Amino acid sequence: MQVILLERVAKLGQMGDVVSVKDGYARNFLLPQEKALRASDANIKAFEAQKVQLEARNLETKKEAEAAAAKLDGQIFVVIRSASDSGSLYGSVTPRDAADAAEAAGFTVDRKQIALKAPIKDLGLHELHVLLHPEVDATIVLNVARSVEEATLQAEGKSIQELAAEAEAQAEFEISELFDDMGSAANDDDDYDSAPASDEA
Repeated sequence: MQVILLERVAKLGQMGDVVSVKDGYARNFLLPQEKALRASDANIKAFEAQKVQLEARNLETKKEAEAAAAKLDGQIFVVIRSASDSGSLYGSVTPRDAADAAEAAGFTVDRKQIALKAPIKDLGLHELHVLLHPEVDATIVLNVARSVEEATLQAEGKSIQELAAEAEAQAEFEISELFDDMGSAANDDDDYDSAPASDEA
């Protein structure tokens, strides 16, 4: 199907371009989202008549998107999830979760604006792109952790595997300390048992 683009569409073209697309893509996405019109003579003439207004509106929305991107770019949002000891999530983090985390921090983000190639299934820091306008996007980071404390440690650059190794090393150290204490206590008992015997002799 031939359509005329009403705004820039990634990998397709700029506003005003007449492009050929698959019928399903046009019917299910471009036309309902008002990103394009069927490229009939009447629609092309109508577009030419409205082109100045459309360009002005596009410029205005682009400026708004750039202002929002300046605030949003580089923000880190914490998402708390249950996970295994190896760091695999029980479930996954979706664009809706990312949008909810951004909204909880005071940003207005629609889940459809979040570009996520595949659901997030591991703890850690995950970089996502937020498409605020066809020509403007921002990068955010989702800090997926089991607790706020863990999120803080991850933000400092420690991975779940490092945290687990540190916890294991700490536990081993505490156990060895305990055995050392028990060993020295046993030695003290031996000294105590032998001391009276030497006094009697």
